[in-house]
Amino acid sequence: MYITITPQKLGKNYSQSSADFVGYLEKENQGLEQGALPAGKAGMEHFFNQYDDEISADEIVKEIDGNGAKLKKTEPKFYSITVSPSNHELNRLQNSSEDLKRYTRELMKDYVASFNREINGRQVSIDDIKYYAKIEHQRCFKGTDWQIRENQSFATKILQIKTEIRKIKEGRTEGNIKLLQNKIDRLEKKAPQQQDGQRIVQGMPKAGNQSHIHIIVSRKDASNTFSLSPGSKHKASEVEMHGKKVKRGFDRDQFFDRAEKIFDRTFAYQRNFAETYKARKDFIKNPKIYFASLMKLPINERAIAFRMMKESDIPMLPSIPVSQAQLAMKVFNRLRRGVDIAIKSSSIGI
Repeated sequence: MYITITPQKLGKNYSQSSADFVGYLEKENQGLEQGALPAGKAGMEHFFNQYDDEISADEIVKEIDGNGAKLKKTEPKFYSITVSPSNHELNRLQNSSEDLKRYTRELMKDYVASFNREINGRQVSIDDIKYYAKIEHQRCFKGTDWQIRENQSFATKILQIKTEIRKIKEGRTEGNIKLLQNKIDRLEKKAPQQQDGQRIVQGMPKAGNQSHIHIIVSRKDASNTFSLSPGSKHKASEVEMHGKKVKRGFDRDQFFDRAEKIFDRTFAYQRNFAETYKARKDFIKNPKIYFASLMKLPINERAIAFRMMKESDIPMLPSIPVSQAQLAMKVFNRLRRGVDIAIKSSSIGI
């Protein structure tokens, strides 16, 4: 499970309208009609919230854009929450769309419970927030993906050769196009990261089950009166405003931890150590503690953990400083070479 919470920003200012973001989330519905796809293929996915299943994009833009009273351009009007279950988690689902929709509604209850905030003397409830969610089933490789980075040197060489071929065709230089094309073909095959026999490139759809959840949630509460920011620097504190003590803060650790527990409880999922939020956080902040805990696991669990590590890129946590994340990745890359040996030495077959 990988969850991000981000404000939508354009340059120094935050997006003043949700229209572009909502339009982006509608991209998978383009050209689709309900029931027009072969069996096993996902059809149209509609926006939904806690109580309604089919909400139009126009209504969402109207509701989100009209719910930002007294917010400055330097303050986010809405946040994007992306929930990306792993392949292991997705394999536990019976129906990706319906199961993830049910999970989202439970998740957002814990989202509001993670606020150290009161509205009119009571704890924030699910009815106090304005959110809309959408299930997507496709993902494409981006420039930040590790597969793209590993293939970059090959992509650069291929681009250079293609440029040379173009110059030959335009008569600006001389050369053997067939020979150069053969070089490209060899480089395409030698690239370390392949999918279905092709070099992985930016924009290529990722294979397998890629179902994930996009949630757009207003910064202001449903009454357009109180600010509810998951980007707060505080977990739980009090501040005096207009002569009154006001609670503030959002406990991201609690939210991320509960997100996993809700999934495990809802779908009877047995989560391995390597999949837990706490383990990934330890990996970033203190790799020594992470690997010490890993090596204390029972042999079978440790073998599964090593396999999961090998399959995944262990995503970065947005709240961790880049320098620490980079340091942790250097440590991991050095230790990753020993993963194969550790798997082979385990008693379980991988």
